[in-house]
Amino acid sequence: MSVRSFLDAAERGVDALHGMVLLRGGQVVAEGYWHPYRGDVPHQLFSLSKSFTSTAVGFAVAEGLMALDDPVAKYFDGRGDPRMLVRHLLTMTTGHVADTTSPITAGDDWAGAFLQLPVAREPGTHFVYNSGATYMLAAIVQRLTGRRLVEYLRPRLFDPLGFGDVTWERCPAGLDVGGWGMAARTSEIARFGQLYLHDERGILPGGWAAEATRFHVGNAEAGRSEDWRQGYGFQFWRSRHGAFRGDGMFGQFCIVMPEQDAVLALNAGVADMQGVLDLVWEHLLHDTEAVDTAALGRLALPAIRGGSPGSREAAGGTFVVGRPRSSRPLDWRPSHERPPTIRAITFAPGLVTIVDETGVHEHICRDGEWHTDWPTASTGGWTGPFEYTLRVARLDGPFVRTYRCHFEAGAVTVTASDNVSFGPTGHAPIRAVAAAG
Repeated sequence: MSVRSFLDAAERGVDALHGMVLLRGGQVVAEGYWHPYRGDVPHQLFSLSKSFTSTAVGFAVAEGLMALDDPVAKYFDGRGDPRMLVRHLLTMTTGHVADTTSPITAGDDWAGAFLQLPVAREPGTHFVYNSGATYMLAAIVQRLTGRRLVEYLRPRLFDPLGFGDVTWERCPAGLDVGGWGMAARTSEIARFGQLYLHDERGILPGGWAAEATRFHVGNAEAGRSEDWRQGYGFQFWRSRHGAFRGDGMFGQFCIVMPEQDAVLALNAGVADMQGVLDLVWEHLLHDTEAVDTAALGRLALPAIRGGSPGSREAAGGTFVVGRPRSSRPLDWRPSHERPPTIRAITFAPGLVTIVDETGVHEHICRDGEWHTDWPTASTGGWTGPFEYTLRVARLDGPFVRTYRCHFEAGAVTVTASDNVSFGPTGHAPIRAVAAAG
């Protein structure tokens, strides 16, 4: 098996990878990006952010600011369950019976809400995936240092590893949220994984890499896919084949394979993350073949190659949405956000224009190509006698939205769907009528 066979298998069965960097022996042996995605653009990491938050805790412990066996309540004026320790936050064994993210993010005081939640089980005895626990780790580090996580990690981690600009989503209190919300480049993720594989420069505190990535707690009862039932460390997952990893929703991976002296960083927009890992184990675990650099340079998401409109009326014109409330899925942003109301759609040769309350959004569509207009890229064409298909990709994250526009006499029906989403991936069709004149 080889990188080439991995790429072929991914092209057949994965929709879609955005970027990959494979290191062996600390050297880049394969790096490629699926056009229109680029290696110089930071990509949303989602829960892969957790492994960076764990690293910040490691630095804070080494600097004597906190200890793994400190009660969490110590840092919040004695509030919260006194049995819960910092290490329980790290291993997601806080004693909660469900992820705390939704209840704590419902208001402005996330830490206060977390500390008020009931702790039904003895902390340290039961694993529950819990992004709220990671937020609490981030809050503690930022309280102790008086600095945001990105600022605290800059001289300790990001600068030594050669990271560029790093962004991190913030909570209402202005703190980096820790459990999600970080963005970084694929190559930077690979260097982060290499640091945890071989810290030749002594960047991490002594012993932290081994302690953070070893098996701390079993999670087989969680009922998730195979590689999510191999145990958990300090915000790192254990994997099959002696590997460990950080990962984030929709296919953001930092996979470290000690037995192979290899690191694989992936960014993607996929619903089946286990399927991606299965391909990694099948094709890259024992890769001995030379890398086809030409193939890496030809990677691209499929662009729409269309035909001709079925009528002169369908070839162009402006269509007005009659019921604005139903038009929200037309926005390219992920469906878990609240997009603005769409007011009109205009079709012209090579151009689809969407007008909403924020302004005019033009999507250039050249046949068989992706056109980039940061932060999106678009491709579109006539995919049937009376059907126009537009696809819009968000280049700093996993989300791609597809619009299928079916024309009839004096109107167009638009059906939007997402490749991945925190909510539904399909949306109810909307109907727009031809503008007068």
